[in-house]
Amino acid sequence: MTFQVTFPTKWSDFDPNRHMRHTAYNEYAAEVRVRYFAKHNFSMAAFTKYNLGPILFTEETSFRKEVHAGENITVNIKLQGVSENNERWKIVHEIFNEAGTLSAVIKVYGAWIDLTKRKLCVPPVATNEMFDFAEKTPDFEIISLKK
Repeated sequence: MTFQVTFPTKWSDFDPNRHMRHTAYNEYAAEVRVRYFAKHNFSMAAFTKYNLGPILFTEETSFRKEVHAGENITVNIKLQGVSENNERWKIVHEIFNEAGTLSAVIKVYGAWIDLTKRKLCVPPVATNEMFDFAEKTPDFEIISLKK
């Protein structure tokens, strides 16, 4: 199922060269992840209930086309991989400018952390829905965890 959000860009998203700051792309991608999790019954309140938080191991951004001040952008989310018990996940975000041209691709590799133990953990089954219904990338994989 496709999930995307369109945002009006803000003045503070842009640098003196009049194009979007590199970190602004990542901030919009993070916002889409949180909204996607919430849509699938894993809101910030659920994070608190389960004493759980998402963490990133890597975040890679490839820039394709400038986004200019005043443009709306559309950001989607696709699942590139997930481990058997949803402990680890790979998510791809595509960011499109107002004309619909691909402007950036952001790939993140993440996991869940128990906020009390400060250790990686298996999330509750409540997370299954958000991964089961996610749109998958063509190169989707099951992430193998070697113990």
